[in-house]
Amino acid sequence: MQKIKAVIAEDDFRIANIHEKFLEDFEEIEVVGKSLNGKETLQLLNSENPGLLLLDVYMPDVLGTELLADIRKRFPRIGIIMVTAAADKVFLEKALSYGIENYLIKPVSRERFNNIIQEFLHKYALLESGQEVDQRYIDLLFAKGKREVPGTSEGLPKGIDEITLGKVKYVLQTQRNGLSAEEAGKKIGASRTTARRYLEYLISVQEGKAEVVYGIVGRPERKYYPV
Repeated sequence: MQKIKAVIAEDDFRIANIHEKFLEDFEEIEVVGKSLNGKETLQLLNSENPGLLLLDVYMPDVLGTELLADIRKRFPRIGIIMVTAAADKVFLEKALSYGIENYLIKPVSRERFNNIIQEFLHKYALLESGQEVDQRYIDLLFAKGKREVPGTSEGLPKGIDEITLGKVKYVLQTQRNGLSAEEAGKKIGASRTTARRYLEYLISVQEGKAEVVYGIVGRPERKYYPV
């Protein structure tokens, strides 16, 4: 699975390092660069063409919100999450008008940060899945983190972790031809048993399905598919 490249635009290197550390929890994402100002941000976007940008508002040479028009023109599909101390409604409204994924006010808790990244991965996986566009697809796309099961800590049974669940969902949604528990485990860096537990949970909440297939030697194997 190809990783999503991410750039962090933040003039405080300590905060940038914290957010980079947070992103290390997500196997699907690779931080390919950090920038301290607007000029460096545009240079990184041009050279790396990332799928995700964490963008501050207050930078030494330009407001992050002033970069949005140029970024959207050059990179219309990039996911942008504003992470800033700017609580001014003017900044928020301008950012929303350029289709940002979310707007986080510093300091950001790790739990909140992880939830927003999971929402982004959920949307990204759906857009890349090649699923037929119908109302159910649209509802899933715009549901974000508003669903109670799964998607938030509430309602998840014992033994099901939200972050791991998000990883398994992403892997499943990008494998239209299906995969085994062993294959899923390798992709998320977990055991086959762990992967199977999460895959079976997705089946129980009707976000996955399974069928028994037979390999070359005739041994039956349970294969999982997205719904």
